[in-house]
Formats: sequence, structure tokens, C-alpha cells
Amino acid sequence: MDTNDADKKEVGQKSPFAGCAILIVALAVMLFLVGFSVFALFRQFSEIAKFTGEEPQGITIVSLEDREPDLNRLAAKLEEFRLAVRDGKSAVLEMDAEEMNLAIAAYEPFKDLRGTLQVLEISSENIRFAISFQLNGKPRMSKEGEEGMMSSDPRYLNGTMVAAPGLLQKEVILQLSDIEVTDAKVPKEFVQQMSPYRIAERYLGSEGIGTTMAGLTSVSLAEGIVRFEKKEGIVPQDMITKEQVDDGSMKVFKFFGIAASIFLVFVGIVLFVSLRLKKSR
Repeated sequence: MDTNDADKKEVGQKSPFAGCAILIVALAVMLFLVGFSVFALFRQFSEIAKFTGEEPQGITIVSLEDREPDLNRLAAKLEEFRLAVRDGKSAVLEMDAEEMNLAIAAYEPFKDLRGTLQVLEISSENIRFAISFQLNGKPRMSKEGEEGMMSSDPRYLNGTMVAAPGLLQKEVILQLSDIEVTDAKVPKEFVQQMSPYRIAERYLGSEGIGTTMAGLTSVSLAEGIVRFEKKEGIVPQDMITKEQVDDGSMKVFKFFGIAASIFLVFVGIVLFVSLRLKKSR
């Protein structure tokens, strides 16, 4: 009877500490993850600042002056392809860099691309774009006249984007292979995080561009042209896998997972040693 009482007393004495240990671990993990996330965020912004600028670079927008014959030919070409895809017939649309830049300048759905992207060159392997993309800068306290407590000054990714087109879930995407900037190098991890670049996401489900894009069976490159193709009787399939899409994001989660696991092991060792020392006393 005395032995049982002693065991119960010992368990009762250990239980509060065990509960505290669990609370300590939970709080430590929470604080670590919050602190590590803030540290990683600011480090990321510092790295981005190394290859971005404070001002956008001028991206040429093709002039439409005296281009009526070219615009009429382009309109007829696009409409013929759209109708064929709508009717489920086989069709091919080939566009060169000049036609793509003309379409960006002329058509309202492409207005958001104006001044931020221009097709420079098309080869059988990739497309080279001049870009000036606005990115979020390092967070800071809001200045007078700005809304909210926190704000940031924009940064601009000015350079040349190298990519190849593909299809993913009825959407034309760009698989990035490189981003070239002057006097700096864009980290491979940043390029992977941006790829695939969903340049046509805004058109999903829309009449015209969206419905035509959904009917494509392939997008390919030849010297000087981008080829959009619809093959009658062929069901559109993705040209890249979901694993390729998720690869960049998964690397980030793996990094956080490894860091959290190392920290948990460290906390566990500290608690184990503390319990052993307490027991020995």
C-alpha cells in the first residue's frame, strides 16, 4: 500500500512538469517558426534587391500609326483560327515576334502587358522577352498619406526573360529557363519559383481568348515563330506535369520542414537532459 502511494505521489509530482514541458515545446516551436519566417522574408527581399531596380525600364510599345493593313491581316488570321477551334476542326496559327508585339499593342485584353513585356526573338528552343515586372519591396512602416500600418517601395525586375511555351490545364504558360539582368545574376531558385509563368491565367474561361486557348492541343516553337495548333478529334493534354509546377513551392516547404525538424530535435534533447538531471537529483 505504501509503495502504491509512493508511486502515485511520484507520478503526481512529474505530471505538472510534463504538462509544462509540452507547453514550452509548443511555444518554442511557434516562436521559432514566426521568427524564422520573418528572417527568411527579409532575407529574401534583400536578395531580390540585388538584381532588381528602383525604377522600371522603358519597354517599347509598337506604334499602331499607319499599320491598318497589318492589323487587318492579323485580325483575319486570328479570327480564322478562332472559328476553326470553335468548330473542332484542325487548324494552325503561326505568329512571329512582330505580330505578337502588334497584338499586344492593338488588343484590349493585352493592355496589362504593355510597357512590361515585349517579344525580342523567337528561336526553335525558346522565346526571349524584354521585361520590366513590378515586385514588392522590403516591408516598412507606412509614410504619411499611405494606407495601413505597413507598406513597401516597389522594385522592378528589368532584363530579359528566356522561356518556352507550354500547355497546363487549358492554359498557355511559359516555362522559364533564365532571367538575364545587367550587372547581376538572378538566382536559379528565383527563376524556378516564377516558373511556370502564368501569362495567360487572366483569360481562363473568357470568351474568345479563353475558349480558343482551351481547345489547343499543342504550342510549339520553330525558327522565328510560335505555333498554336488544334488537331481535330484530339483531347487537349498538359505539356508539363503537376510535379513540375509544384517543384519550386515544394522546395520552400521542404526547407521550412527541415529547419523546424532540426529545431524540434534540439528542444527535445534539451528537455530530455533537463528531465534526466531533475531525476538524478
